[in-house]
Amino acid sequence: MASTTNGQWYPPEWPDRIRALANGELTPAEPRRAATVLLLRDSAAGPAVHMLRRRTSMAFAGGAYAYPGGSVDPRDERPVTWAGPSRAQWAVRMGVDAATAQTIVCAAVRETFEEAGVLLAGASADTVVADTTGEDWEADRAALVAHELSFADFLARRGLVLRSDLLGAWARWITPEFEPRRYDTWFFVAALPEGQRTRNASTEADRTVWIRPKEAADGYDRGELLMMPPTIATLRGLQPYATVADALAAAEAQDLTPVLARARLVGGEIELSWPGHDEFTKHIAQTDTGTGAPGDADGPSDRPGPSDRPGTSGGTPA
Repeated sequence: MASTTNGQWYPPEWPDRIRALANGELTPAEPRRAATVLLLRDSAAGPAVHMLRRRTSMAFAGGAYAYPGGSVDPRDERPVTWAGPSRAQWAVRMGVDAATAQTIVCAAVRETFEEAGVLLAGASADTVVADTTGEDWEADRAALVAHELSFADFLARRGLVLRSDLLGAWARWITPEFEPRRYDTWFFVAALPEGQRTRNASTEADRTVWIRPKEAADGYDRGELLMMPPTIATLRGLQPYATVADALAAAEAQDLTPVLARARLVGGEIELSWPGHDEFTKHIAQTDTGTGAPGDADGPSDRPGPSDRPGTSGGTPA
């Protein structure tokens, strides 16, 4: 059974896997690219972020709060009508090639629509769709989730332009090397478009909430809200900003150096740390059987295939 410290979720199998990795008995899996989006809206008390809670019945991180997101679909590389910074500009910002940048940005927009019903696209480069709640929209959303429809075909059918300018790259977390399923997850921020509203469209969530980052972080610190390291880290990063516009403007200066957990044997203990995030450092006795394993850098969902959630990569949302 998994355990927690404060609101951090601990998979019980981690100590054994960390030991195996340190002893050269475990070959790390190749991480899959993924994207997750922190949807923001202004409130009288400051920006609020849209979060979902993973169903408590789920084997992995049940009950943990995360953001909408998931893995890159190979079809996300198909050509789409694009507005905002070019693919080349995104590639420079993200430190990847242009084709990879497109797949990650497309995944971010697609997954936000699939899991929250919010679409960052419009009929032109300076418009955004105003409402996505009709039956025809829901049919398209369900077809995307089922992989019966590619995101490129969805946009083309509706004559829509992907608004990459509505996204800001915020962080990048990679699932630790000792996890069996790994994700290289990009975190983005975006404002909820005027006229659109979120809904719980994810089969993995039992509730959604709009909550101020500080309120969510305080709940985590009290042990009331369960989260994984990338989720609480990004929430803390949003706290200084008084408006959504301020947060979006700050995205340009965010450090996108990948955060990857380090595990090593120190004396009679396993030390697990995330560079730049000391609050998540854990020390586990070599004799630990797994009841106090360290927290995840963002985990996958139980949904198979290209739409696997990184958890909110983290994971990730994840």
